[in-house]
Amino acid sequence: MRTALPLLIIGMLAIVSCASLEPSKDSQPPAYTSTSSNFRSFVNAEALARYLRADSQAGPLVIAHRGSATFAYPENALATFRRALRYGPALIKLDIQMARDRTYVILRDETLDRTTTGTGRVADQSLTDLRRLLLVDELGIITPFPIPTLDEVLAWSDGRTILMLDIKADIPVAGVLEAIQRHDAAERVIVMTTSLPQALDVYRSAPDLVIAVPAANREELETVLASQLDTTRLIVLGGLAEVNPEVVELAHTHRIRVVLGTVGLIDRRALEGGVAVYQSLVDRGVDMFVTDNVKLASEAVAPYLPDSGR
Repeated sequence: MRTALPLLIIGMLAIVSCASLEPSKDSQPPAYTSTSSNFRSFVNAEALARYLRADSQAGPLVIAHRGSATFAYPENALATFRRALRYGPALIKLDIQMARDRTYVILRDETLDRTTTGTGRVADQSLTDLRRLLLVDELGIITPFPIPTLDEVLAWSDGRTILMLDIKADIPVAGVLEAIQRHDAAERVIVMTTSLPQALDVYRSAPDLVIAVPAANREELETVLASQLDTTRLIVLGGLAEVNPEVVELAHTHRIRVVLGTVGLIDRRALEGGVAVYQSLVDRGVDMFVTDNVKLASEAVAPYLPDSGR
């Protein structure tokens, strides 16, 4: 059962949240809408691939896990993605599910119960059904934000940020690639795969895309490197919490960035230990963080960015 709040409080929350999301032309826009300095835009997929090489001048990059949800800003909401860019040039990692009518929507779970006002399986609902629902935040409080579609997020990202599209093993890849092509979005997406076979399927269909593939140890990475994948358009998913120095060393030899998931343990350590927790990982060769704490992680990497004077 969702958290019961007095109607007045719910109404105030909806008003405040909606005002922050879409301020009227006559009102003073909130400070965090002025984020053009944090936007990243590339002319084509080749330019994005160069930016994401390990030896580029981009510096370490922060990836907002499902947008970095917090009170009143639920995971995988457009409003939450906008908020992440308030703190720095974050990439946005999001999750894709498919509705009954084969529409791709942005949700983490196969079921609606945890993150929306609905129940049941996403795959059993049409887009019309899903449009009647609202997202709930991490406390279970109902927000005014709807479930976004992949098309909506791809359109929003144009000129703003890079999307890391997390495609689960049971989601048809072809439809996702068609959406990327439809929006001419190859210059602003990373396709995150769950296995080398899935990565190869993506590469054969769309060789210009940047692909993220898991490799938790040296043997797995050697297998990836020996495959048909284009290493100039490759990112290595190094796992959660711990970084394997052999993976980092081998990946950097091939100018490939390594991503570490800091959600959970490392993010909790950083809340106590501050920016030094993330900076120690940068110093050990981690190139990108998938984090729930986009604000603190952005503060941590700021001194390493090209214009920091470090």
